[in-house]
Amino acid sequence: MKTQGIQHRQRPSGMPVQKYRHFLDVNPVSLPDRTWPDKRITKAPRWLSTDLRDGNQSLIEPMNPEQKRELFDLLVRIGLKEIEVGFPAASQADWDFVRSLVDDDAVPEDVTISVLTQSRPEIIHRTVDALQGLPRATVHLYNATSPVFRRVVFNANKEQTKQLAIDGTRELLSYMEKTLSDDTIAGFEYSPEIFVDTELDFALEVCEGVMDVWQPDADRDIILNLPTTVERSTPNVYADQIEWFSRNISRREFVTISAHNHNDRGTGVATTELALMAGADRVEGCLFGHGERTGNVDLITVALNLYSSGVDPELDLSDIDGIRRTVEKVTSMEVPPRTPYGGELVYTSFSGSHQDAIKKGFEKRAAAVAAAGGDENAVPWEMPYLPIDPKDVGRNYEAIVRVNSQSGKGGVAYLLSSTRDLDLPRRLQIEFSGLVKKYTDRFGGEVTADELWQIFADEYLPYTAAEGLKPWGRYGLRGATATTAGEGEETVITVTMKELQDDGNYKDFTIASTGNGPIDAFTKALAKKGITVKVLDYVEHALSAGGDANAATYVEAEVNGEVLWGVAIDPSTMTSSFKAIISAVNRALR
Repeated sequence: MKTQGIQHRQRPSGMPVQKYRHFLDVNPVSLPDRTWPDKRITKAPRWLSTDLRDGNQSLIEPMNPEQKRELFDLLVRIGLKEIEVGFPAASQADWDFVRSLVDDDAVPEDVTISVLTQSRPEIIHRTVDALQGLPRATVHLYNATSPVFRRVVFNANKEQTKQLAIDGTRELLSYMEKTLSDDTIAGFEYSPEIFVDTELDFALEVCEGVMDVWQPDADRDIILNLPTTVERSTPNVYADQIEWFSRNISRREFVTISAHNHNDRGTGVATTELALMAGADRVEGCLFGHGERTGNVDLITVALNLYSSGVDPELDLSDIDGIRRTVEKVTSMEVPPRTPYGGELVYTSFSGSHQDAIKKGFEKRAAAVAAAGGDENAVPWEMPYLPIDPKDVGRNYEAIVRVNSQSGKGGVAYLLSSTRDLDLPRRLQIEFSGLVKKYTDRFGGEVTADELWQIFADEYLPYTAAEGLKPWGRYGLRGATATTAGEGEETVITVTMKELQDDGNYKDFTIASTGNGPIDAFTKALAKKGITVKVLDYVEHALSAGGDANAATYVEAEVNGEVLWGVAIDPSTMTSSFKAIISAVNRALR
């Protein structure tokens, strides 16, 4: 045996890395006595959802009023107390939505509506006007403060940038005092936008100038939002910035420091968590991480990370699938199946070793709970591969090796794979696991590997002669031939099939057709019998090694308007594909 030594790689050419600079070379942060690494998060932060503002403006097709309202109601239902609903001076749609919340009396007394504004008098006035009649409202004023924005975008120096923030705060305070009724509890949030790239001492100077106008005290707090507008450093650097700012800002007891993190480097959640350790009090983000570019921080992941550490997130996420369905519906964007906590596949293990470990974990936990008198909360959650109990968010573990009424596609797929070498496509797993659940609901108990095979063969393989099963199906394949005249020519097939007659016997018939391949020709042949088949997905694999191995074929097809799967096993891949299509046809006609 030879062992491998250290590999020395040459850097691939073509990527001009020399044009980039390390973040700390541009914007150094010195905090040698930092304390945040030794801190832990012991309570939930104040949460603000910006789904209806940052999230909405990032969508390919922004939400309509009905969709916005459905999402707003969801945010209230899960317990969010601060919700940023838009930029009412920027569009009539945002203005109308804010006013609809007032007109419909849709905002609970303990929920604060937040709206965004730039530092311009006419925009500030329009924004404040939109808030008339709300029980609680926060106006969020911002202006960009970083060097590149001062130089490239606004052609402004530091003093002009600072003065813009101060003048905007003064105008806002004056107009709010003149306009809002005594029934509205008014709050103020200021963001030095692009904080992460702003010189720390200058960001502090601007915020102090803003606070000198607002004059925060015990009955008049201020939110200072410090965004990673574009995530450009490792999370520890942002934590240093937050701790430095928290130490140096005056009137700290009256200041709420808010973290608004994006995910450009893929570390938005880590950046937020380290910011909380470093002294941030509040988190702004979106459900499932919607937002500009790579998205805002995912509020659900941050909240359930707290939950998994024994910290109450003070949000009701017990119906994670319902939350996901609503978000997907109103945004027209799917939540990826591997999204932490809420993704479709996060509680599914396809690996047999994972399934075995989890099965044993559940057995040990059941014994411990029984010993504790049945009190599940008395037994700490310690489970292989599962950071939280899926039941806590309304989910069940979907891949126990022993298949019963609580099992899902993962466990069913594992047993068919381990005992019959069948590697079912995922959507077929979903379809078949539903059939298994109907079986277990009807007959109860556990389904053995042999029983599972019989259920599968009876549904998909009526001519595979599974033990004790009676063949069924209107059509069967007797034989088929295919020829192609030459390269680029159409395939000509001749197929002999059998068809069940009213007297219970089968009668043979032969059909011929042409197409741009055997499957296309076969579906055209079936069309001559009045059967419309559209193949949507096709997967095949060998069941063993060697030239005489059987081929397993899986076909997802639309048969006369119904979408379902067909399966076949045969040494010939062409015959197997034809049989799989017939399987789908027979199931549609069953």
